[in-house]
Amino acid sequence: MISPQFLDELRTRTMLSALIGRTLKLERAGREFKACCPFHNEKSPSFYVNDDKAFYHCFGCSAHGDAIRWLTEAKGLPFMDAVKELAAAAGMDVPAPDPRAAERAEVATPLYDVMTAAQNWFVEQLAGIAGSDARAYLNQRGIDAATATAFGIGFAPDSRSKLKAALASYGNDKLIESGLLISVEEKDPYDRFRGRLMIPIRDPRGRVIAFGGRILGPGEPKYLNSPDTPLFDKGRTLYNLDRAGGPARKADRLIVVEGYMDAIALSQAGVEEVVAPLGTALTEFQLERLWRLVDVPLLCFDGDSAGQKAAMRAAVRALPMLAPGKSLGFVLLPTGKDPDDLVRSGGRKAVEAVFDAAHPLVEHIWQTEYDAAPLRTPEAKAGFKHRIDAHVATIADPDVRRHYQREMRERFDAAFFAERERRPFIKGKPFQKGVKRRDPQNPPLDSVKAMQNRGIDPMYERPIMAGLIFHPSIVLTCGETLSSITMSDMTLDLMRNVLLEAAYDGDLVEIGRVDTICQSAGLSDVLEELRSSNSHNRLAFSFLRSNAEPERARRDLAMLIEAATARPELAEALAAATARVAAGGDEESFAEQARLNRAFSEAKETLMSLMGYDDD
Repeated sequence: MISPQFLDELRTRTMLSALIGRTLKLERAGREFKACCPFHNEKSPSFYVNDDKAFYHCFGCSAHGDAIRWLTEAKGLPFMDAVKELAAAAGMDVPAPDPRAAERAEVATPLYDVMTAAQNWFVEQLAGIAGSDARAYLNQRGIDAATATAFGIGFAPDSRSKLKAALASYGNDKLIESGLLISVEEKDPYDRFRGRLMIPIRDPRGRVIAFGGRILGPGEPKYLNSPDTPLFDKGRTLYNLDRAGGPARKADRLIVVEGYMDAIALSQAGVEEVVAPLGTALTEFQLERLWRLVDVPLLCFDGDSAGQKAAMRAAVRALPMLAPGKSLGFVLLPTGKDPDDLVRSGGRKAVEAVFDAAHPLVEHIWQTEYDAAPLRTPEAKAGFKHRIDAHVATIADPDVRRHYQREMRERFDAAFFAERERRPFIKGKPFQKGVKRRDPQNPPLDSVKAMQNRGIDPMYERPIMAGLIFHPSIVLTCGETLSSITMSDMTLDLMRNVLLEAAYDGDLVEIGRVDTICQSAGLSDVLEELRSSNSHNRLAFSFLRSNAEPERARRDLAMLIEAATARPELAEALAAATARVAAGGDEESFAEQARLNRAFSEAKETLMSLMGYDDD
């Protein structure tokens, strides 16, 4: 841990206006400096830098901080990297937190010099005679000279020893350790990168730590990255993060593309807030890095099957890490197109149109699983629901997980129960307060009659609702079935919706909560009526008896809900099958009729077995 005294000394030795002035044009304003704020868009300056007090402040958006915070906020550096950069500029040695860290730092320091020397040499080769094909390739890709210079692009000649000879003063051991040479037993080390366009990979502080090489002609691999070294861990590195941090915070947007050529092309088109992983799926560490900069990074993938699989892998990896306000957006490009193609064909306007169409993580999970296989049978729909539930169950944050459960339930009901005109609740529409049960002497509306014809037998409505009051845990257990049934009693229908909503939101977990939930929806009268009717109604169900064993009561209630729901559907299907038989159906029609007859009889027997009379 770094002491406060060291940090205070570091701030004292840092001229804040000089630090900020590297990337922001400052104007003298008395004893201070001013500029347009880099953290929000403005036309007149409200951002001030005070060297005497060693802080900056924006009177427009309230951004405030010191030199360390400037590097973490404006450039996206981790705290320790910011401290190290300031300390190096001030000529101070950062205290090593432990001996192992000091040892790693001792190994890494000379390797930075090796990588810088290699970078300079690659740039020289690109500008020389040997780099003509590489320059032609850049021109073909639409990468201009200014962009190539900004990104430090170079060229590695097709030779096994030219780089080794050029950097011989560093020694083969350092060149091997930095990943620039390949060491083979009983053979001389040789250059790793040969005949490739060389793209330097930098850490958040802008230091070269690795290279990516793109082959110019035919051959494999098309892209070759440095191996993991003391400087480079590809699972913890994002390409272009050093350049994208500031623009990302200012735009409150961060684009993640699949490769560094895509990042370069987008940056040249004016989209500077773009990064890329390095040949691997996004890791947990990379996701955390993205969320340090913006709350909802946009992942942009090619529209082919490989791109869609990569997008789903990223989505699944992100789910356990989701937190309030932290998520991902997804952009799937047209099939066969990548960001580079869009830039060359339509410029920034075409790219922005695609980004504007990004969809949220919850939509991506739903749609990917929905499209994974045909959903024409009950078994397929159940499998789809199981996959969705399994994804949602991985979300660690309970609040986020609860909202995902509710969202997925709404989508499932809308997709598969729309033909019943049923939804567990109407999002954004308040429940009607003080609803009274409809007078039996007033005939129901035609629409209610139509729903009743497709719903459960009215004789089971009140027992089911009474059972849910005494055993509320069944509301979520049988939520899918409860959300699909119809009830002729509008007050009971409303109560069913209220209980479902509470269950999906995680509020309905015990009997004591039922009173509060029903009272808030104006259903106290019907709640008391259901409770009192149970005590004097001679027709009783096992789960309503006062001496019922709780586990068996819940099981019997679930059986009643399933059987009462299945019976009218079976009756309708049986009538249709009988009609086909009467019309001269074939052997298959007779078999279907017999199967439905058995199922209908079993549902009836289940219902009868759950009914009985009180002993008194």
